Amino acid sequence: MFKQSAIIIIIGAFLMLTATAMQAQKYTIDAKSSTIKWIGEKVIGKHWGTIKLQEGHLMRNDNQTRGEFRIDMTTIKIDDLKDAGTNAKLLGHLKSDDFFNVDNFKTATFILDKITPYNPKPGENYNYWVSGKLTIKGITNEIRFPAQIDFSETSFTSNAEFTIDRTKWNVKYNSGSLFSGLGDSMIYDDIKFELVLKGFAN
Repeated sequence: MFKQSAIIIIIGAFLMLTATAMQAQKYTIDAKSSTIKWIGEKVIGKHWGTIKLQEGHLMRNDNQTRGEFRIDMTTIKIDDLKDAGTNAKLLGHLKSDDFFNVDNFKTATFILDKITPYNPKPGENYNYWVSGKLTIKGITNEIRFPAQIDFSETSFTSNAEFTIDRTKWNVKYNSGSLFSGLGDSMIYDDIKFELVLKGFAN
């Protein structure tokens, strides 16, 4: 009798675990229709552009949402400078070791650890806090930001804006918080990102 009860318990536990696994929904990022915009500011102005998402996915069930995203650092683009020569010069600098050292660190990653409910402020449309680990130039820091995320049975969309302190990822060139006497050459530490992500259920 004891053995039969034990077997029943084990089978029941297995079925529960299987059912939980089956409830998990995977979403694959549509990299072509997703966008990442960056904005950097300095004393006498600012620059902005885009960078492409290489790939990503989310795994979602009733208890948690996790995911991984890879960003192709070689695709950094500057949109505000229309002169080809000036654009190319700044782009080369951004890809150099002074900034993102793209030759040695071709990808950045974001590991999404969890999302939790967010109470929006007046005028906001966000519904979740997003928490995870951002790796740039081989350096990982935890970040947290609000986002609007909408899931359906076939797709998901997300919109978010967040800001990072670039010096935490060893991007220190002309940082006003680290160097003095820079004058008009000072570049602010904050880099702002605007995300539009789209994906489909697998």
